[in-house]
Amino acid sequence: MNEILFFGQNYNPKLFKNKSNKITKPIQFKFENENENENENEKQIKQISSGGFSTIFLFKNGKAIEYLNENDSNQNPSKIQIEENIQKVTVGYQNEAILTIKGNGFAKGKDINTNNPKEFINISSLIEDTNDRIIQDIVSGRFSIYLLTSNQNVYGIGSNEYGQLGFDSETLPKTEKPILMMKNVSKIFSGNSSFHVFLLNSNQELFVCGWNNYGQVGLGESRKEESKIQKLTKIQNIPKGKIIDIKSGYFHSIMLIENENENENPKRKLYSCGYSRYNGLGKNEGNTYEFTEIKSSLFENDIILDFSVGNAHTLILTSKSKLIVFGYNEYGQLGNGNTNKNQFIPIQIELPKLRFNEDIFNYHIYCGINKSFLYFSPSFSNLEEDLIKLFRRKEFCDISFKTENGEIIKAHKLILKYRLNQNQNEIEKLQEIISNKSIKESNQIFEIIYSNKIINPKLYSEIKEIINSNEKSEETMKRIYLNENENENEKDFIIERKEKQYKFPKLILIMRNELYRGMFLSVTEDTSNKVTDYSELSNKSFQIFEYWIYSNQIKDEIQITQEIIEEIQIGIDYFQLNQTNPNLFDLLINKFNN
Repeated sequence: MNEILFFGQNYNPKLFKNKSNKITKPIQFKFENENENENENEKQIKQISSGGFSTIFLFKNGKAIEYLNENDSNQNPSKIQIEENIQKVTVGYQNEAILTIKGNGFAKGKDINTNNPKEFINISSLIEDTNDRIIQDIVSGRFSIYLLTSNQNVYGIGSNEYGQLGFDSETLPKTEKPILMMKNVSKIFSGNSSFHVFLLNSNQELFVCGWNNYGQVGLGESRKEESKIQKLTKIQNIPKGKIIDIKSGYFHSIMLIENENENENPKRKLYSCGYSRYNGLGKNEGNTYEFTEIKSSLFENDIILDFSVGNAHTLILTSKSKLIVFGYNEYGQLGNGNTNKNQFIPIQIELPKLRFNEDIFNYHIYCGINKSFLYFSPSFSNLEEDLIKLFRRKEFCDISFKTENGEIIKAHKLILKYRLNQNQNEIEKLQEIISNKSIKESNQIFEIIYSNKIINPKLYSEIKEIINSNEKSEETMKRIYLNENENENEKDFIIERKEKQYKFPKLILIMRNELYRGMFLSVTEDTSNKVTDYSELSNKSFQIFEYWIYSNQIKDEIQITQEIIEEIQIGIDYFQLNQTNPNLFDLLINKFNN
């Protein structure tokens, strides 16, 4: 059953029948057919996005429904009619955008498709460079949409009235075709009510363009008189540390930074800039024209897991199960039981008892323009889809191939080892094939290898011999496990138990367990080493776990006892290891019974 809490503006669209237009305390949201639907994939929510006139719910099975303002009379949602499975949804003020598993971007809205603003169109197919049409991420601003391609290029489409596409707004007031904004980009940040966008390059340099009437772009005191920043401009004075995420409202922006001090545990801090009138800055001071820290005793000795920004309000979720809020509250979007318009400093609000305190890492928050959601979304995904996602995360890639134009495309050595057995002849065959292909075709080939699925029959036939020559994947995994010396430099994650540390490749953990997939493949998650404490497992149980992680099997020589089963069952529940198929507990029971 879905666990979704809602508070705030209950119209545009109306999500609750027979409820006030202003809901000031968190209440449970339920879909009309939730109890009738027996398919777990369709029951489980994956993501929520909400804008000025619509709210979209994305489910685990890759399908989505939308509540539209025009449906307010009956509050009935409609299914989004897209044939491909959906990976991400993002809603602006008057636009919606969708990223599919195949890397296609679809969008609708009056600034996207003037002739038919209610119809989704494939905007990625409109990118002029045909080799640059695989989309890695998509983000909606207020009236514009931004696409990050697998080649790390960013395109913008929609309104450019405030220079939010990085061009002179009088020369180019809008565009219904994606235009190239910047190359070598690793992340894009905007918001459902934002007229500005931030782009982060691979060197952690931050650029911005768009509306600056309230100092919300963070360029500092000297630029406060410029109401529009019409070309991408580098922000010089950003806080020290790694930028994890930036969320933008209408009047302000908030940045999450993680320190990089190797002598300390990672600490996360929030910084804000912009207009103080509606108190989205989280402090008592006046306007702030560059990013300055939000300080509160509520953050002390705690870790910020997630945050979200609406038009002028902010929600923060911490590891100690605190939901912290501040900002504008005319519609009850802070959930504190009233509609006082301004909450200057962060406060904690009370929540109904769900699984919240027990399972905090699987909760997420989302701010619509004047509404708020807290929802349960456990780590889940399809392994093949996650491997493709891993391929698109270029920071994980460590082996290079040249395409027909001499361009470089990178892949992940350990995945090739897993899929191709890293036979040198096969690698050379693959290099020969890639050398005669474009970037787009090369991307498709690597996605075939990563996913082991047919994407394009013609391309698949060329590498069929390579793929079919593989040994069973479990055997490859076991060989990787047994060959300690060869693979030592690929072990980049630490598991700790009883003051001893064991190193595993992140890739192996991603392949085997959804808990680790969610940890390593999260858009906002840091990829540095983290320590998981497995001290509860005995030596024998840990040996079982270690061998299973690599091979999906139980060692033949291990004698299974009732005590081991009970011990591992506790560990399985605690570390969510039951989300792997075939799961460890089933294997243990079968071996014990036999």
